[in-house]
Amino acid sequence: MANLMTYSPELLLLLFVIITFLQSALDKILDWKGNLSWLKEHFSKTPFKNMVPLLLGTVLVTEIVAGLLCAIGFYRLFAAGDSSIALLGAILACLALLMLLLGQRIAKDYDGASTIAIYFVPVIFLVFLLQS
Repeated sequence: MANLMTYSPELLLLLFVIITFLQSALDKILDWKGNLSWLKEHFSKTPFKNMVPLLLGTVLVTEIVAGLLCAIGFYRLFAAGDSSIALLGAILACLALLMLLLGQRIAKDYDGASTIAIYFVPVIFLVFLLQS
């Protein structure tokens, strides 16, 4: 219980990342065709137009791994005060968000890009907290 009080910001931010990334990955898995169809249209006038399935798969795997590392890291931080796995998950989550940001900027979807930037702020703060 002491770790809950000591690491409460980190644990809450880890829950944020876990929920965000595992839900997003689950949505991609459950509605692969719908996501793929929407993204093909979204990127139809970009250099990514012929790579959408590969890029969607890459983002999916990154989200799953980031979410799982954060979940394992949450347990390790709560149980033993060890932040190493959580830090890896948070860094991977930042990389996933940067991939998404690049895609939105390439597609000239600046509103979408600004939404991703909103997610990036707490996740990069989590990286900062976990490495301190």
